[in-house]
Amino acid sequence: MQKIILFNKPFQVLTQFTDKENRDHLGHYINEPGYYAAGRLDYDSEGLLILTDDGKIQHFITSQAVNKTYLVQVEGRVQAKHVQQLRQGIKVKDYIAIAVFVEILAKKPGWVWKRNPPIRQRKNIPTSWLSLTINQGKNRQVRRMCAAVGLPVLRLIRTQIGNIGLSGLLPGESKRHKFHPKE
Repeated sequence: MQKIILFNKPFQVLTQFTDKENRDHLGHYINEPGYYAAGRLDYDSEGLLILTDDGKIQHFITSQAVNKTYLVQVEGRVQAKHVQQLRQGIKVKDYIAIAVFVEILAKKPGWVWKRNPPIRQRKNIPTSWLSLTINQGKNRQVRRMCAAVGLPVLRLIRTQIGNIGLSGLLPGESKRHKFHPKE
């Protein structure tokens, strides 16, 4: 059993420990020598990031065997046809991206924090929320999948990696966690 760090990465924070352009990065939040992110979250994405000092754990978490679940706010109304397309698979760049699970949510979950700055809102275009799970983890995959079915992503929050969830962490908060390989 190894210890890992769970971190709720805020919006516009780099998933690296330094930056030549002086942008917010992990080094502003995590002071644990030898720990590195197991996978990445884009600068404009939020949510669960796991840090580890063990290469085997890092490889396991980033492998295709581990599901990653996202809460996604999109522009437009999500319809059954969108869900079907996401589940069947969509050509994105040079691969087929497939959602392991997709669920349309009736509204934004109550636990979701306000984002600073807030998302752009258009008066005449509604937004929708969905929960989407993938196991591929390609660069900007969820954003590209949603865009390919006509649903531009406005907000993307990773809520779970395997069986590990955000556990009530607010943006910028972290905590140690005991990692069991079966997670």
